[in-house]
Amino acid sequence: MLGFDKSHHGQTASYTKYDIGQMRRTVLITGGAGFLGSQLCDVYIARDYRVICLDDLSTGRLSNIGHLLDHPSFEFVEQDVIEPFQPKGCIDLIFNMACPASPPKYQRDPIHTFKTNIQGAENMLRLAHKHGARILQASTSEIYGDPEISPQSESYHGNVNTLGPRSCYDEGKRAAETLFYDFRQQYGVDARIARIFNTYGPRMDPGDGRVVSNFVTQVLRGDDITIYGDGSQTRSFCFVDDLIQGLCALIHLPKSPGQPVNLGNPEEFTIRELAEIVIEETHKDARIVYKDLPVDDPRQRRPDIRLAHQMLNWRPQFTLREGLRSTIPYFMAELSRNSAPSPIAAQ
Repeated sequence: MLGFDKSHHGQTASYTKYDIGQMRRTVLITGGAGFLGSQLCDVYIARDYRVICLDDLSTGRLSNIGHLLDHPSFEFVEQDVIEPFQPKGCIDLIFNMACPASPPKYQRDPIHTFKTNIQGAENMLRLAHKHGARILQASTSEIYGDPEISPQSESYHGNVNTLGPRSCYDEGKRAAETLFYDFRQQYGVDARIARIFNTYGPRMDPGDGRVVSNFVTQVLRGDDITIYGDGSQTRSFCFVDDLIQGLCALIHLPKSPGQPVNLGNPEEFTIRELAEIVIEETHKDARIVYKDLPVDDPRQRRPDIRLAHQMLNWRPQFTLREGLRSTIPYFMAELSRNSAPSPIAAQ
C-alpha cells in the first residue's frame, strides 16, 4: 500500500512502494494544482512516475505545485478539463480530480461546474479508453444529499435535491458516476470511483469557505466563529494524508471493485464540537455566533468504510486533533502571507 508516515506531513513524506515494475509510467492528474491533486502530484513524483498536471487554475493554485515546476518528470498544462486534451506519449493512470469542491466556489458558476463534472469526465474517460489507462473519478459524499440513513454505505442511493443551489455539484458528480459505469460496461474501461467525504489539511485555500478552513482562519484572525444552523448537524473529517493513501490504494488495486468506494473518517462530530476543538487547538479565545442554515445543507454525514477496509485494507490513521495540529500551522503561515476573505462557510 502507498501511504504517508503518520508522524509527518509535507513534501518529503515517506511512502511505501508499490510493485509497479521497472518500466517508467505516466500519470495524468486533472485538477492537479488543487488541494488534493497537488498532493497526488507529489506522491507520483516521489514514485518516479512522469506526472502531467492539468489545471485551469480557476480554483487550483500554482503555489501548491511551485516546488515541482522545474522537476524534469513534471509537466504542468494550464487547460480547462471540459476541453479535449491530447497528451504527448502514453498515459497509464488518470486521476480525475478537476472540479471546485467548495459550495461558494462551485455555486459561483453552476453551469460551468456541471459541465466540468460531465464533459470533463467524458473527456478523461475517452482518453483512458484510447490509451488503455486505468482511471479514478473523485466523486463525493455529496451524492448522498441530506441522507436519511447513517452511516452512508455505497448501496445507499441518496436523498438529493435536483433543483437547488448545491445541485450543480451533487447531480454533476452523480451523472459523472453514471458515465464511469457506462464506459466500463460498454468499452471495458478500467474505471474506479472514490466517494470522498469531508477532507482537510495543508494546501487548502484559506478562503475556500469549507468548514475547517473557515473555523481555523476565523479564530486565527481573532474573528467570531460562524456556525450556520444550531451546530447540531454532524460531519466526519478525514485528514488529507489518509485520504491520499486511500485514493492511491484504490487506483492500484489489481482489479476494479466494480462499484464506488467510500473514503472518509467515520468518527462523527457536530459542527459545534468542531468549533470547540479548533478553539482549543489554536489556544485562542473566540466567540461562537449562529446564523441561518443554508438551503440543502445536510444534517448528517458519516461514511460506512467497511468496503474500503475489506478491499483496500484501508482505514484512517489520524484523529481530528492530530490532523488539526498539522493543519493549523499551515493556515498560520498562509495568513501571514495573504489576507483571504471570509466567504459563507460550507458545513
